[in-house]
Amino acid sequence: MADWVVISSLATAGGTLALAGTTFLSVRSANRAARFAERSLLASLRPLLLPTQAQDPGQKVGFMDAKWFQVGGGGVVAEVSDTAIYLVISLRNVAAGIAVLHGWRFQKANAARAGERPDPDSFIRLTRDLYVPAGDIGFWQGTYRDPASPEFAAAREAIEARANLTVELLYGDLEGGQRMISRYGLLPREDGGWIASAARHWHVDTPDPR
Repeated sequence: MADWVVISSLATAGGTLALAGTTFLSVRSANRAARFAERSLLASLRPLLLPTQAQDPGQKVGFMDAKWFQVGGGGVVAEVSDTAIYLVISLRNVAAGIAVLHGWRFQKANAARAGERPDPDSFIRLTRDLYVPAGDIGFWQGTYRDPASPEFAAAREAIEARANLTVELLYGDLEGGQRMISRYGLLPREDGGWIASAARHWHVDTPDPR
């Protein structure tokens, strides 16, 4: 004779197990969908800055002492005066998110360690945020204003010697995340100007893709 109590218990257990399996699959699918949605959102906010190209429009860039420069596509300003050193790079944001520039470092090219990501705390903070729209051009500008400082003297010597230079920029997305460090080479041209080239990019807040 069938033991209906046992059969009922087994059926209940089987139903509970099936429900647990369905719930597990649903949760896993929901988590996968949430991660995909998060990655899509981050991708829509992520910036990436490269030097502009020669055919890009020029830009007029001013400093607080009413000093102005016209910077062409792919162009750089590295100018020395007795009281200030002016630096400008024409940039294009090739990614989908607005770039907000936070800080910078300047040095001779042979002083930069090729594979080592710079420490974000070593960057000079910008006195104002600079924005580069997604898919559009913008610029970075920096200056030294203390002729007695060793940084001023080193920058002046390197620029006047027409040495290969590097500028590293710290920037992120509009929400303050996804920070990047990009290194650019500043190369002297025969006509007395300078041209920029992208050398390397590092992720700060996420694992490096390499």
